Amino acid sequence: MAVDQRSVEQILEAIGGKENISAVTHCVTRLRFALNDESIVDQQALEKNELVKGSFATNGQFQVIIGPGLVQKVYEKLLEISGGERASTQDIKNVASKKLNPLQRAVKALADIFIPILPAIITAGLLMGINNILTGKGIFFADQAFIDVYAQWKGFAEMINLIANTAFVFLPGLIGWSAVKKFGGSELLGIVLGLMLIHPDLLNAWAYGDAVANGTVPHWNLFGFEFEKIGYQGQVLPVLVSAFCLAKIEGFLNKRVPDGFKLLLVAPTTLLLTGFLSFIVIGPLTFTIGNAITSAFVGIFEHAAVLGGLIYGGLYALLVVTGMHHTFLAVDLQLIASTGSTFLWPILALSNIAQGSAALAMVFVTKDEKLKGMSVTSAISAYLGITEPAMFGVNLRLRYPFISAMIGSALGAVVISAFQVKAVSIGVGGLPGFLSIFPQQWVPFFLGMAVALIVPFVITLIVGKTKRQA
Repeated sequence: MAVDQRSVEQILEAIGGKENISAVTHCVTRLRFALNDESIVDQQALEKNELVKGSFATNGQFQVIIGPGLVQKVYEKLLEISGGERASTQDIKNVASKKLNPLQRAVKALADIFIPILPAIITAGLLMGINNILTGKGIFFADQAFIDVYAQWKGFAEMINLIANTAFVFLPGLIGWSAVKKFGGSELLGIVLGLMLIHPDLLNAWAYGDAVANGTVPHWNLFGFEFEKIGYQGQVLPVLVSAFCLAKIEGFLNKRVPDGFKLLLVAPTTLLLTGFLSFIVIGPLTFTIGNAITSAFVGIFEHAAVLGGLIYGGLYALLVVTGMHHTFLAVDLQLIASTGSTFLWPILALSNIAQGSAALAMVFVTKDEKLKGMSVTSAISAYLGITEPAMFGVNLRLRYPFISAMIGSALGAVVISAFQVKAVSIGVGGLPGFLSIFPQQWVPFFLGMAVALIVPFVITLIVGKTKRQA
């Protein structure tokens, strides 16, 4: 598809001209701007532009949704017209981060750490879903799993489970790599740090509870002081804080050690100091904090599951708008590590579906052909777990579809929370989300899914028709 130059010029005019652009790059679907002044952006002009499928501001960036494939052509034409320079995603993030307050910077840091490792985690979730289908009892045969009836599939299921579990077993290694990279240190040292925290010589974190009960927790004796010799399998906070310290220690040494001695001194000293800090101070402290956070969330959903589902299901879309939903990735991973499942992720899947249904209803409400087409494509995207086009391109723009989706998500979350539906892992959101749910809980999850599908669609349709007739 050819790009109309005038339409690109209109995008440039709508965002305040080339003088308002500090830097611009693009991702798979969106133009990403770091603007000098977001308040002068003409949103109405952007909405009317035939190339634009939506726009929103987040984390100091102004993003314009164009669509896959086409966004590259629009970006090239934009640079040609404006005379601007190419910028990387990191360049945009660096410029945009200067506008953020401390809380926003902390949320952004978590997002920058967890987003790069999401493909591995989501892939693991999908594979574990396949394993659940093969090993779950009562799916194909009463009181029996598929592999019980067809034993030749048992080895296949075990191999899938091993492949799927790898990302979770070595999660500290993944987080160590991504976190140290984010904090400006050596990525290789980050990987070593993460793997060091789950070394097989340490007591496995999953066996810690039994070891405490039996009085068999191993200890190190360092100069008369005893420290627990435990690993941090599946833990998030210990490796995050340790990675931050490693990056800062490495940076401190790099500035002071002569070039000729860096290879000999910087990496060994950095790992040694970070290792002692991790096992003596950081690990025990953050391990306790992480377990307390887990206990708090588990307590809420054990004693007030319906209320917890109502609040989280209703507000999750707002968390996405603010970018704070990334903080709950760490909570999900911590829950999976500590309890073997998460009750938060299934609610996320229903929120995706609700946003898709609200967008789909706009097909039957609006007379705008562009909005109709956008509603169909963005609804499909949301049903498959990607809600940005639906939320920012359709629902938030008109407000009432967004509110309708929040209501549907909240009610669907109430249903699945009442039945204590849980996911064994993080996977793909939206309709395929059932693959990550324990098979025994598919029926109540499908019930909640039906609520998230129907309620937003009906409310949006009724309100939209009423508004049109008023």
